[in-house]
Amino acid sequence: MEGQVNILLNLLIKSLPQFCYNQYMNKTPFSLAPEYRDYVWGGSRLRPEIVPTAEAWIIFAGNRITSGPYAGRSLSDLSSEFGVDLLGTKAVAQTGNRFPVLVKILDCAQWLSLQVHPNDEQAQKLEGEGMFGKTEAWHVLEAEPNAELIAGIKPNVSAEQLTTAIQSKSEKTLELVEKVNVVAGDTLFMHPGTVHALGPGMLIYEIQQTSDITYRVYDWGRPETETRKLHIEKSVAVSNPKLASLPIKPPQIEDGEVTTLTQCQYFQLDEIRVEKKTVSLETRGESFHGLTVIEGQIQVTAEGEAFVLNKFDTLLIPACCGAYQIMPLQKSRVLKASV
Repeated sequence: MEGQVNILLNLLIKSLPQFCYNQYMNKTPFSLAPEYRDYVWGGSRLRPEIVPTAEAWIIFAGNRITSGPYAGRSLSDLSSEFGVDLLGTKAVAQTGNRFPVLVKILDCAQWLSLQVHPNDEQAQKLEGEGMFGKTEAWHVLEAEPNAELIAGIKPNVSAEQLTTAIQSKSEKTLELVEKVNVVAGDTLFMHPGTVHALGPGMLIYEIQQTSDITYRVYDWGRPETETRKLHIEKSVAVSNPKLASLPIKPPQIEDGEVTTLTQCQYFQLDEIRVEKKTVSLETRGESFHGLTVIEGQIQVTAEGEAFVLNKFDTLLIPACCGAYQIMPLQKSRVLKASV
């Protein structure tokens, strides 16, 4: 009997490390495979071999992991299994184990539809329980001369005027919108309810709530199809004529500095510039850090491993990682997405 107990104790001791491993997330950062969306307004910069390619979804729940012990699994799988270890205390307190943000790069060769997004309360009312609104922000990566976008409604336009224009399904809505010229480095924060559209000649980094609820107001005369419908009643319900957004001009950022470009309760977007200096960062268990190189080449060191990132490569730092370093291999700019 005593011999059997000893055998069982030995088996339990041998299995303990594996048990612990399954309970706690590996702290090592990992890379993600982007997913692409081919919409009519896309261009040739994201995938020159497949035109048009409109969007690269670089950080979102459906991304497949391409490195480390979790390679082949999705970000949503890890969110469900590890929760706070991956997402951090801030995200879990707000949205539980649901991966909370969606980050895209958009190649705009034509006007996107004139559109609007609901807030959380409106999303639940119009789309059902458990749905989330869509607060978002844009950072302009590239812009041709005189590039412009639509970011809200002109002053002194009434709700009745806007409703009538939307219901006409015509260019009348364009007479009421606020057009804005932008240059590379500009950042715009878009509240739900803001009527907006991205214009041609721009490459855009977009961070938003994990929500794909978009109501099309007007689509530049393109014919409606099953996949590109107008959403007139819902657009009227959520559009706010008092909302507009102006570009936040690029700040002066010195070598080795981290600067916040925009933030809200749902996400934070920082820019990191490195030329000669190494930057040390710390997740503190509060949030994951999604690093995307937008210029140059860097090396990220964490947990005794080194990762080289080229332009548009993305690395996800789990919230449980703690300290890590960014070293420039060239003069570089990095965007950091977190909550």
